[in-house]
Amino acid sequence: LYNKNNYPPYAGGGGFIMDGSLAKRLHKTSETLELYPIDDVFLGMCLEVLKVSPIGHEGFKTFGIVKNKNSKMNKEPCFFRSMLVVHKLLPPDLLQMWDLV
Repeated sequence: LYNKNNYPPYAGGGGFIMDGSLAKRLHKTSETLELYPIDDVFLGMCLEVLKVSPIGHEGFKTFGIVKNKNSKMNKEPCFFRSMLVVHKLLPPDLLQMWDLV
């Protein structure tokens, strides 16, 4: 489905931050491209047309977080405070995280 050897740089799914003017430009650009079935990659394709490169941020844990199940750190709000997007947490873990923060 994709006619290049590598996908363009893209933001991992689950969440991203952008300003309103970029969102409007992305919307217009998205209407000029053939829809691609992987939403993350499609966003990267749109960003590529706009010549905008996504920037990584430590607060986005799109591959989950590594934590020691027995560590007291898991009960510390500061452990979670700087995280913006966290994948691969079970619902009870999410509720605990929000209660702590």
